[in-house]
Amino acid sequence: MVGGGTTEDVCRAKQIPGTFLDLNRGFDMMTMDIPERAENIFWHPPYGGMIIYSDKMYKAQDIINQYGFDPRVNDLSRAKDWDDFVKKMNYCMLKQFSALEKGGRMFVLMGDWKQKGKLYSMLCDIAKPGTLEQIIIKMEHNCVSDSRSYSNMNFVPISHEYVMVVRKDAAMIIPVAMTRKTEMDVRDCVSGTWRDLVAAILEEAHKPLALKEIYQRVDGHKKCASNQHWREKIRQTLQKNTCFRHVAEGVWAVA
Repeated sequence: MVGGGTTEDVCRAKQIPGTFLDLNRGFDMMTMDIPERAENIFWHPPYGGMIIYSDKMYKAQDIINQYGFDPRVNDLSRAKDWDDFVKKMNYCMLKQFSALEKGGRMFVLMGDWKQKGKLYSMLCDIAKPGTLEQIIIKMEHNCVSDSRSYSNMNFVPISHEYVMVVRKDAAMIIPVAMTRKTEMDVRDCVSGTWRDLVAAILEEAHKPLALKEIYQRVDGHKKCASNQHWREKIRQTLQKNTCFRHVAEGVWAVA
């Protein structure tokens, strides 16, 4: 992703030879082969859907007329949601890393963005093949957020980007670190304490519960399997922890 061509300008100024590819130059990484075996690759993918490129930053019809394909189809900035973007981003990441020669490096400039109180982190979700060699923190300048005033004082504006450097030490068998999303039920989490489990049950209920109801919500889960006296353990937990309050006979709530 050459974008505005900054990397290309720097390479020319430093007399570093390179091949410069971008969707708006007729190269679709999702469907086309990388044209050479690279010594180093510098990649600046879009930041999810924060900025839309095809048909916003340039006309899609111009690319259709010149190169014969619609850039909007595989534009990563037009992914349907964050999970779709991550899937496509990681496909491109591994495709480029595969095109590196042994001993080569890949430099990925990326950032995080926030929407509706949630952080979307490319650094957390991007595939990390080979040897992770360096994470460089780069200050961002001329951001849209610079001119905004935020009423929520808990909001911390993002003012940095990352350059992740991964090195290809092996040609055939390559280690890859990837995030995997799953769900955890605290009732099946052996590392959680009984206090935290009972508190979660009461918080989820949004009301006081009788002991019988608490038992029903725990019964059959892994937390009970290792303790045949789990009902007694629940009663003990409620009685000795100040985060619970006794509402009535056999009825408890979060303090």
